[in-house]
Amino acid sequence: MPTAAFFDLDKTIIAKSSTLAFSKPFQAGGLISRRAVLRSAYAQFVYLVGGADHDQMEKMRQFMSQLCTGWDVATVREIVADTLHNIVEPLVYDEAVSLIEEHRLAGRDVIIVSASGAEVVEPIAEMLGADRVIATRMEIVDGRYSGEIEYYAYAEEKARAIIELADLLGYDLDDSYAYSDSVTDVPMLEAVGHAYAVNPDKELRRAAAAHEWPVLVFTKPVALRSRVPLPPARPTLAALAVGGVVAVGGVIWASSRRRRLGA
Repeated sequence: MPTAAFFDLDKTIIAKSSTLAFSKPFQAGGLISRRAVLRSAYAQFVYLVGGADHDQMEKMRQFMSQLCTGWDVATVREIVADTLHNIVEPLVYDEAVSLIEEHRLAGRDVIIVSASGAEVVEPIAEMLGADRVIATRMEIVDGRYSGEIEYYAYAEEKARAIIELADLLGYDLDDSYAYSDSVTDVPMLEAVGHAYAVNPDKELRRAAAAHEWPVLVFTKPVALRSRVPLPPARPTLAALAVGGVVAVGGVIWASSRRRRLGA
């Protein structure tokens, strides 16, 4: 049976919140004000220092949903594509890149599972050479974000999506791997046979001790171009949806030529 390695994104593969990292490019593109950039910087600080418990994630979800209401979707995607390497590439943990390489060499699919929006997660995953993506997705009305979330890839929903994807593709979850930094991802970690806590917050560290999960410490953000190139990603990352997604946690997208699933 095939196996997979499931990676949370923020503070597991990259050293910041992937969505908030684009605050300045969004301001330069005319999407948000300077005040909103300052609020984003503060939210980033709180997120990095305080961790991402359920209350913090709910505040982040509300903040991002309100912030992006009315944004032109094409403009957002263009800004992310144009600034991706400058904004995200230097934030990628060297240790995470090594793990991704090891799993791919072992024949496992690499899947990014993130509560951040698909518009941000998908291009980052493609840059990393991931095979599939499970991410949040905002509702789009007439080419703009409505402020509503169609699908929120968060907490128990991450585990449900992983199990659904395993049923579709035949993954042996008992022999698969998962990595995360947050206690909100305990259900995701419990869904596989090999779970790892990465730079865990206080609550996840306790849960890791109770479950006897190994703890990994990633400390070296590195530019991807300084590493050996990763194997190319399979087809395109926006090919298959498993469920529905949005803003800071939404739909499930997969880089596969397989058919699209219903929610």
